[in-house]
Amino acid sequence: MISACADILIERPAEPVFSFVVLDFFKNYQRWSPEVECLELLSPGPVCVGSTGRQVRVDQGRRTDTTFKIVTLEPLQCLEFLELGERYRIRYALEPVPLEADGVDAPAHTRLILSLDLKRLSLLMRPFETLIRTAAQEGADRMVESIKGLVELEVPGRA
Repeated sequence: MISACADILIERPAEPVFSFVVLDFFKNYQRWSPEVECLELLSPGPVCVGSTGRQVRVDQGRRTDTTFKIVTLEPLQCLEFLELGERYRIRYALEPVPLEADGVDAPAHTRLILSLDLKRLSLLMRPFETLIRTAAQEGADRMVESIKGLVELEVPGRA
């Protein structure tokens, strides 16, 4: 199994970060993951546990078309996907970070933690495991940086 994990401190409260990353996932995902050519919600209604989606990605010239299911959605805490063939699992976790302002704790920042697990590699890809591991980590790092930039740019800070 190949795992990657990246985290970053976003200078916004958990609510707008959760809204941007989770509730508006199908609207915003391609903005922080430009490798995604196509993303669609296959289930009716809002994003919830059991919702399914499909994505088409091109990573370093390799095109993949996968379908995934939301297996965990905890308000203001996390969103987790599992690819239906169980080849990958992705988790976005949010942790409010209280900051002291005028002697009062206020959750003004949010730690975003992105975890990615690739469950298995095909026999043909195993010789490239180190390269895939490096690319997965670089991708996770890049995605949390992009999310931070987008959320901090679009969501007004506290005055």
